[in-house]
Amino acid sequence: MPHPLLLQAFRSLPAFRETLDALPAPGDMLAVSGLPGSAPAVLVAALHRARPERIWTLVAPTPDAAEQTLADLEALLGEGAAQLYPQRESLPYEEGEPHLEIGGARVEALEALLAGRASLLVTTPRALQELAPAVDGIAGLRLDLSVGDEIRLAELAERLGTMGFERVGTVEAVGQFALRGGILDVFGFGTPEPARIEFWGDTIESIRFFDLLSQLSLRPAESLQLLPVDLRADAVRSGGGQSAATDARCSLLEYLPPFSVVLHLADVTGEWERTWTEVCRLHEAERARGGHPEAPERLFLPGKECARRIAAFPQLRLDPVQGDVVFRIDPPPGIDRRMPRLAEVLREGSVAGEHTLILCDNQGQLDRLEELLDELGVGAGATLALGSLGGGFVVSDASPPLRVLTDHEIFRRSRRVRRGRRFRGAVALESIAALKPGEYVVHMDHGIGRFRGLERVRLGDAEYETLVIEYAGGETLRVPVHRVDLIERWVSDADEDAPPPKVHRIGGRDWTRTRQRTQKAIHEMTAELLQLYAAREAEPGHTYPADTRWQREMESAFLFEDTPDQRRATEDVKRDMERARPMDRLICGDVGYGKTEIAIRAAFKAVQDGKQVAVLVPTTILAEQHLHTFSARLADFPVRIAALSRFRTAREQTEVLRSVAAGEIDVVVGTHRLLSGDVHFRELGLIVVDEEQRFGVKHKERLKQLRKTVDVLTLTATPIPRTLQFALLGLRDMTLIQTPPRDRQPIITHVLPWSDAVLEDAMRRELDRGGQVFFVHNRVESIDTVAKRAGDLVPEARVGVAHGQMKESELEAVMSRFIHGELNVLVATAIIESGLDVPSANTLIVNRADHFGLAQLYQIRGRVGRSHHRAYCYLLVPDDISEDAEKRLRVLEHYTELGSGYHIALKDLELRGAGNILGSAQSGFVHAVGFDTYMRMVEETIRQMRGGEKAAEPPLAEVSV
Repeated sequence: MPHPLLLQAFRSLPAFRETLDALPAPGDMLAVSGLPGSAPAVLVAALHRARPERIWTLVAPTPDAAEQTLADLEALLGEGAAQLYPQRESLPYEEGEPHLEIGGARVEALEALLAGRASLLVTTPRALQELAPAVDGIAGLRLDLSVGDEIRLAELAERLGTMGFERVGTVEAVGQFALRGGILDVFGFGTPEPARIEFWGDTIESIRFFDLLSQLSLRPAESLQLLPVDLRADAVRSGGGQSAATDARCSLLEYLPPFSVVLHLADVTGEWERTWTEVCRLHEAERARGGHPEAPERLFLPGKECARRIAAFPQLRLDPVQGDVVFRIDPPPGIDRRMPRLAEVLREGSVAGEHTLILCDNQGQLDRLEELLDELGVGAGATLALGSLGGGFVVSDASPPLRVLTDHEIFRRSRRVRRGRRFRGAVALESIAALKPGEYVVHMDHGIGRFRGLERVRLGDAEYETLVIEYAGGETLRVPVHRVDLIERWVSDADEDAPPPKVHRIGGRDWTRTRQRTQKAIHEMTAELLQLYAAREAEPGHTYPADTRWQREMESAFLFEDTPDQRRATEDVKRDMERARPMDRLICGDVGYGKTEIAIRAAFKAVQDGKQVAVLVPTTILAEQHLHTFSARLADFPVRIAALSRFRTAREQTEVLRSVAAGEIDVVVGTHRLLSGDVHFRELGLIVVDEEQRFGVKHKERLKQLRKTVDVLTLTATPIPRTLQFALLGLRDMTLIQTPPRDRQPIITHVLPWSDAVLEDAMRRELDRGGQVFFVHNRVESIDTVAKRAGDLVPEARVGVAHGQMKESELEAVMSRFIHGELNVLVATAIIESGLDVPSANTLIVNRADHFGLAQLYQIRGRVGRSHHRAYCYLLVPDDISEDAEKRLRVLEHYTELGSGYHIALKDLELRGAGNILGSAQSGFVHAVGFDTYMRMVEETIRQMRGGEKAAEPPLAEVSV
């Protein structure tokens, strides 16, 4: 929480006391001006502290502004101090499920209001117009469960269905429930973790919260309250009919008592009428399609009626020009990464008797700034504190005057808004959640069986959670969950029509013989692999020194806190660089997981030791993106960075080549042009390869030669199966980054034929929330026609076109306009596959998705979902696509979770057949023991042949006959 100086300073202002004394009565409005940056949030926090008995409702102009305001309020008053009541992302009359996170947030806000726990709300104009169940009806939608309650399991499952919960095999996200025998798992809103409810007959025997990722139990609970997933869920489930609980509807305004203060953060006078006009238009369009939509009045308040009801409340309005109350607060001075300018500002403030407060997003950034200020000789000129506000300001009337600066404004970086995450983050390689009941599994000692689910067993006074595996003859094996490392999911290299594997008998000889035959074949194969590995180990390489002070400073300046996997990847790379042999490491992590940051740290380490770095990327656009990212991160250090791509003129390219050869450029970013014969480095030490699978055979051969003498760091989201296999076999070192960013959500993926109605709804939903749309059409000759069609479907859209045959200047201009929000729909070829980082673009449409490969589609899909907003992907295909193409697309539809790139690569391997990689001689053994178990045996064999190690004997498991 930011320093208490902030609220103290505001409470001492004459304008604050004037505002407090002039708080309007119901039906009146007070205009306030002179509040730049995050000052409005500080004012509201101070008012809330002074008048805690009131309910304060802030109306932000857009969903993003609402998120920023909520973050400011929670930074000032503590997490959970304010509630967000968001607008729905789905359009009126749109088919399909609503955004569960948004539906749940709305339910939680209304429930908190009714329970008297909410006194600070943030919302938008449209959310105020949207109708929800009436106050009397919402209590009937809540479900309370306690230990000892009697309720039939089937009846409970049916009730959850009417509340909008989705029945699944394994609970992985909020709004889901799963049944396994007498156990029900459910994850509802209003609870921090999912809950596991165990029944004895029709009686609830226990309730325990469990971990979403590992599926392991955490702690017991006596009771559980479940709120509906979405307030219109009951109507949706019943096919549009209304239940008694949801028949009467009202807006958020009816939940607010008359003394609530409505504070408008911007002038939204005409917004309600515009929304109402759009709802009526969509209603008529649905009727024209032959539908029977509900009347608009059943979904939204009419514009004039909404304005009339709001006018009955006391209102505050921020007026940028002239207010009834005027604060003397100014914007902060511009620093723009100029440290001498920051020192000058602090010295001027000290002379003038001002107090300067600098808010830092994390401890690493605070430590970095402390060192910088000490070096500049102004360490005593500011108070540094942990906290995050959207924007700084200068309070001239405070005593003493107060300057508030933020680290992201000082270093010109975007502010990170953290929101809670209620879905499974990364897909763990050994996660129990990855197993579905009925799937074949392999136990290293007992062979192939069928997974039947999780079960608790009592041994003495203790209870243990176990995996239940059924073998031939009805024998059952129970494996404690802490020994899940003994279990692998059975995956074959055979096609889908192949017969299922033979289920073994516990204690039988079949599994022993199969393992022995497989082990012999693997032993023969590994001899060649080890020769290759030994040759690589023998190659001399450059040994880098330990980290310098600059290295630590640069890493601590990273705006976000490292995830555990990022820290591990950084350590792995540095350890490789500090060894004598050349590094050849593969960093595998999903899009947006921080792989580029690892590469920047490695590049900086190399440059400090006098080496040059080549960053090799597959596309010109990605080259420009990396040039921008590397330049921004290393701007505070004397590192010379340049790009070599077709966005550069011939003269510029010639100058870059000369500077690289002379050693005047430290880091050069480029496409395969960097591998040309005329590119000469003075002291090349590191090559960073982004998405190696995108390069051709000649380029890979050139890289293979370079690997013998310089360090190579390869980054990939979906490695090609051969790359993946070499990493698993030990020929290349691999680090997985599986920990997701806090705010990233799974991408909702649909495979469906072209439909004007679906496309119009998809684009309108995105544009209505202030977002942007990628529309991929991979045929240059018809791309303008498709762009025109997109513009016709949504006339208010600002549509741009991008493809590889455009002039470099035109392509760069279009991309720049889209990145800066001047265009909100970009119709492009697969040129956007890598490199565009546009967090506000969260809807992707891919025409003729059947023409793309699995890894390529995964990369393209990675262009969206790079922020806390729900992202949508529409893969458009004809009705008569091939079976193989449909299989590929269904894989993407299934793997929507974060971190699934690694698993998509494994699935791609499964679809292609492991025999293509390991050789036909090995293929039969893969089918006999399962792919995962085969790879495990290879790994153990290599380890034993290198050092004579032997795997430890596993402990016994319980066997039931």
